[in-house]
Amino acid sequence: MNAWKICWFAAVVPLLMATAVYSDPAPDPQKLIQGAIDHWRGDSSYGEVEMTVHRPDWERSMSMLSWTRGREDSLIRFTAPTKDAGNATLKLGQGMWIYTPKLNQIIKLPASMMAQSWMGSDFSYDDLAKTDKIIHEYTHTLIDTQQTNGHTVYTIESIPKTGAPVVWGKERLRIRDDFVLLEETFFDQDLQPAKRMETLKIALLGGRDYPVVMRMTTLDKPDHWTEIITQQATFDITLPDYLFTLSNLRNPRPWRAP
Repeated sequence: MNAWKICWFAAVVPLLMATAVYSDPAPDPQKLIQGAIDHWRGDSSYGEVEMTVHRPDWERSMSMLSWTRGREDSLIRFTAPTKDAGNATLKLGQGMWIYTPKLNQIIKLPASMMAQSWMGSDFSYDDLAKTDKIIHEYTHTLIDTQQTNGHTVYTIESIPKTGAPVVWGKERLRIRDDFVLLEETFFDQDLQPAKRMETLKIALLGGRDYPVVMRMTTLDKPDHWTEIITQQATFDITLPDYLFTLSNLRNPRPWRAP
């Protein structure tokens, strides 16, 4: 081998090896979604939230407390206004129950109602629970990567698996490199966008950057949206087991984080 070839190999081969070693591989889109859910809920969480439902000719606001445990269990209890105070929703595994003080009844929701509007908002019961159903029932593909405000933002397209018990034709998510969910678009069975959840404000909450203001918009209904503002949150805390029980749905004195 002549001298110039030796010099070429000496210069180029280390660069190729460095590129192979140090270039970051494309992240696993399923792990990105899993990370976003875990970031949203933590191992457990307690939150104080305000929800505003907006329509072209009216608007109403409600206050609530929320608790989560793992990726499946959650409890939400309304505290205001007076006419809604005491209403509660409990999610345990794949089951969901609602409690209405006026009727003093606990009702189990059938699976067919999980995609229905929750408390007249643009969020469904499934949206609210934010469980890991999307992880197991969809196939995920990373379709775009961008640099925005000092962060890498990943766009993921999620297609339901054959026979999956879901209502959407597909979902598209934008997730930041620190697992903050920036946007989630839901497509109907004709693959037309039906509604979109967007993060409007990110702030430090509970020791992490968190989407403190999120808005769900129904795309085929002008000026129809619901905004959720997380005012306080604590993550990875010890919660009493009785919180996530049917009997606790009737409890008029909700447990609060210390």
